[in-house]
Order: sequence, then C-alpha cells, then structure tokens
Amino acid sequence: MPVDATQPYDPDNIFAKILRGEIPCDRVYEDDYALAFHDIAKQAPTHILVIPRGAYVGWDDFSARASEAEIAGFVRAVGTVARNAGLVAPGYRLLANSGIDAGQEVPHLHVHLFAGKSLGPMLASR
Repeated sequence: MPVDATQPYDPDNIFAKILRGEIPCDRVYEDDYALAFHDIAKQAPTHILVIPRGAYVGWDDFSARASEAEIAGFVRAVGTVARNAGLVAPGYRLLANSGIDAGQEVPHLHVHLFAGKSLGPMLASR
C-alpha cells in the first residue's frame, strides 16, 4: 500500500501503460530506473516527463518505499535527461506536482522538465 495518502496507485494509469509498452511514447531516455519522453500536451517548447519504473504515487511514497538504488538512479536520470537535451544552459524548470491539491493528475511519480523560453515566475501573483 502506498505511503502517499493523497491517492492510491492505479496500475492502469497512463504512465504504467507506457512503461508496459501498451501506449507508445516519444522516448528520449531510458535505463533500469527511469523512462523519459516528450509530453504530448507540451506547455513549453521543450517539455519532457521523467518517470521512475517502479509503482510510486508521488514523492512521499517514493522516498519512503524506493530502494537507495532506485532513488539515486531516478535522480541521476533526471539530470542526465536535462544534460542530454541541452537544457542546463540557459536553464530549465523542474516541476513535480505531488497530491491532488498540487494538481497531480496521474498517480505515478513524474517530473516535468520545461525549457526553451523564459518561464516567468514560479507561481502566478494573486
């Protein structure tokens, strides 16, 4: 049972289906710990998703249940994807929504890498 209490892991979520090869994706990177692919609903000129191969809902679940190798492998994969895509300079935004209130739509841990234009402030002013 996931530790992340915001929502249960759904083995039929879109990212689980992508990992199983049931839904195609435009892959940019893969290894034993992660898969990265272009987002089909991109919100910046470059919009890449990086997901762990394990069934983790969000960061809380991942940090509580993943092995040290999975955690290190996933974090390294995110950095490798950014470097390989040439995002390090002039920069990129790394975003992870965790939980319903944060706007997480798919109950599988994932991070977004946005780049290719000035991204503005982190949150809209109120």
